[in-house]
Amino acid sequence: METNRNDKRTKARNRVAQLKGFYIHALVYVLVNLFIVVASIIGQMNAGESFNEALFNFGTFATPVFWGIGLAFHAAKTFGYSPFFSKDWEERQIKKYMEDDRREAEKFSKSK
Repeated sequence: METNRNDKRTKARNRVAQLKGFYIHALVYVLVNLFIVVASIIGQMNAGESFNEALFNFGTFATPVFWGIGLAFHAAKTFGYSPFFSKDWEERQIKKYMEDDRREAEKFSKSK
């Protein structure tokens, strides 16, 4: 009984650590990319570009876009989103392979 309680506590701590890690990652993403975008726009405007030219330059938002992709994968892992390999998919595959093994065993036993 005590072991079960400790297992649940450990799982809960791990889950909280995952959430905390994601939230810290998201906060750092926002703060760092806000700084990068503002610095990029100011730098480009000092180089002679207009505000609109600096704002709509791909280089201004390249870091947030690519880092955002990484953050999206981190979120998917943290919150258990898997559009390709869901729990239902895993269960179907397990049942399929168990059924295949059962059929194979039946074939083998009938051939004896």
